[in-house]
Amino acid sequence: MKISTKSRYGLRLLIDLGLHKDDGYIPLKTIATRQQISDKYLEQIISALSKASIVKSTRGAQGGYMLAKDAKDISVGDILRTLEGSFTLVECAQSYELCSRSAECAAHSVWYRMQRALEQVADETSLEELIEESMQNGGEPIVCEKNSQKSFSNKSGKGFFLLFQ
Repeated sequence: MKISTKSRYGLRLLIDLGLHKDDGYIPLKTIATRQQISDKYLEQIISALSKASIVKSTRGAQGGYMLAKDAKDISVGDILRTLEGSFTLVECAQSYELCSRSAECAAHSVWYRMQRALEQVADETSLEELIEESMQNGGEPIVCEKNSQKSFSNKSGKGFFLLFQ
């Protein structure tokens, strides 16, 4: 599975909002400038996040966006499901019932276990953890370049790597 640019930028957007939560509502243009992401592209992302009640907005001169709930209550899994729809390694990994060959397929059990592990890490990793990690790295969202990797560990102590290609 490859995480889309939309999801990577969505995480950066949300980390930015979390880092600057004391600033109130933040204009999307401000986030776009800080993150060096097109504001038009961020509009598409923020729309999905708003519909999912992950962010809230206000209009006007002091308008902008902020997190709709505490960062500790937003998981990476919530964000990925909102922006990706689902994050499935292979179709049959969602359930044994979806694959007519699951009984005789030697690979099915490994796909299924990998899918559960991916979901567990995503669901157990909160936006708050990513914000804290970012603060340890100088207070700005981690911008991963192509072909780089970054290691994290969530509160359960499980480590994982993000590889960006």
